[in-house]
Amino acid sequence: MKSEPDTYSIDDLAAKSPNMWEGCRNYVVRNYLRDEMKDGDLAFFYHSSCPEAGIVGTMKIVGEPYPDPTQFDPSSDYFDEKSPKDNPRWVVHDVEFLEKYSRVISIAELRAEPGLEEMVTLKKGNRLSITRVSDAEWAIVEKMAKR
Repeated sequence: MKSEPDTYSIDDLAAKSPNMWEGCRNYVVRNYLRDEMKDGDLAFFYHSSCPEAGIVGTMKIVGEPYPDPTQFDPSSDYFDEKSPKDNPRWVVHDVEFLEKYSRVISIAELRAEPGLEEMVTLKKGNRLSITRVSDAEWAIVEKMAKR
């Protein structure tokens, strides 16, 4: 799960956890949040669009998805005037801080790691803020974090 650290960082999550993961405005990502993520699932926290982009830690999905309140707030950057209150277009999940890595695992390091060749996050042209990670990929990244 990606976030720009100047908007929301792993330190922000660590300071207030659990917290809502809001603002996703992509239908593929919405479907992950709504249909695939389950209470107790684990996720990597990825800092993007910053000088040192990469995986910075882990978090856990908490509870069930619910309507993203920012879609109804005209003062929010994520306001969606076309989202009906009786059938909201966008959902969120709460996430709980688990661990901040002692270092950033960079995109270059991930690309160079054997076994991560098919990782969706690393695919050319991928712009999704949330992508699936296989169990095997998870294990590899966890080992990388301990190096």
